[in-house]
Amino acid sequence: MYRSMFPSDVFAEMDRLQRAMQQAFELSPNIRGVGRGGFPALNVGGTPNSVEVYAFAPGLDPQSIQIQLEKSTLSIAGERKSDEPAADQKTAIHIDERFAGPFRRVISLPDDIDNEAVSATYRDGVLHVSVKRRQAAAPRRITIE
Repeated sequence: MYRSMFPSDVFAEMDRLQRAMQQAFELSPNIRGVGRGGFPALNVGGTPNSVEVYAFAPGLDPQSIQIQLEKSTLSIAGERKSDEPAADQKTAIHIDERFAGPFRRVISLPDDIDNEAVSATYRDGVLHVSVKRRQAAAPRRITIE
């Protein structure tokens, strides 16, 4: 009987490895495109009056999150403490998928934002940062005499 040296679904394993490699080289998301991976997960969008950033970071103390806006760059940084039990000879961890440790996400924002009009709230594990846009001169119609 024939016995393969490879896993039964080698193509699925190759696909998984390719996705992992792509995620390792992706940059932080900006207003023009969203990357995958990273903590906290981000949603970035906008309205005609503001840019809205949602960071999904459950279990964090809002006081431990630092938000900084410099020119057109928004950075969100902090640290998530580990919930793992103390290491001893009787403790075994079989799967550890929850991120723990320091994090930093940087988002490029459009040039028309107002650095003085920024607000941030944290509720139910979601950090919401709203950055207002500068009011541009409204277009007006000029009549010909």
